Amino acid sequence: MLPLAACSSEGEGDGPAGGSSSSAAGSAPSPSPTPTVDPAAYRHALTGALGPLDSALRAVDRAHEGGALNKALDTAATKADTAATTLQSVATPDNAITGNSQLATALRALGQDLKSARGTGGRCATSPRVELGTARGPQSVKEAGRALTALGYDATLRLPRTEQAKHRRLGNGAFVRDGSRGGLGRLTVRNGTGTDAVVTLTRGSQTAFSVYVRNGSDATVRSVNSGSYTVYFTTGEDWNSAKRSFTRQCSFEKFDDKANFRTVRVAGGTQYTVLTFTLNKVIGGNASTSTVPPGDFPS
Repeated sequence: MLPLAACSSEGEGDGPAGGSSSSAAGSAPSPSPTPTVDPAAYRHALTGALGPLDSALRAVDRAHEGGALNKALDTAATKADTAATTLQSVATPDNAITGNSQLATALRALGQDLKSARGTGGRCATSPRVELGTARGPQSVKEAGRALTALGYDATLRLPRTEQAKHRRLGNGAFVRDGSRGGLGRLTVRNGTGTDAVVTLTRGSQTAFSVYVRNGSDATVRSVNSGSYTVYFTTGEDWNSAKRSFTRQCSFEKFDDKANFRTVRVAGGTQYTVLTFTLNKVIGGNASTSTVPPGDFPS
């Protein structure tokens, strides 16, 4: 048998002459990836997580300073922590994963800031609204919320109003309190510290007078009655006249030695006591001081 030979022949058909035809399966277009999480479901979960916190933050905004504001801050801090926990476990669309994580972290920080801003109500108490104005948490929440909102996931929160730090001062030599003075004694206070001061003299449990002395200034009180006085002084920034205290960088001290004023008649006239107290340490100074608990400082 002769071997078979390959041969080619021209045929009639639709294809080009002399060519061979073959069919290959074409690749079908890839379908768009299906989102792993329904965006609508995430929006619903986001609203549910942030709604209670938004209401609590609005309550902070409305609250009056004091006990009401502290209570509102505590509630909002708890709601912020709860919202952060919820967001950390919620199913999130791929394009919102980063933003959701950033918002949860920011909410944790906001909760801490709300707790830290809580006022103590005591001396040297900065307003919670001032504390919140310098905190990083609220700004981080705002930035994370904007990023998610730009992607179509509303994460808007109404953050409570804040206040700028104040710098209230009295005039140098102004009396914070002034009792009956009719003696001849004279007290000069030199304030070489870096902050303003209020100097208070007491006799027993009674305050004789309190005088405001600006930093770098001297103030003189005349007509001090005879007697033995304890000399207290507080220094700081931003004088709150209602609380009779500074609100920042406070210190509370007293001189260990009494200030003794005497007025006596002598031949040819009258002798009276003139004292000078320097609040900052000076070379050759002979007066020691002690720290006083804020609650023990005379008002």
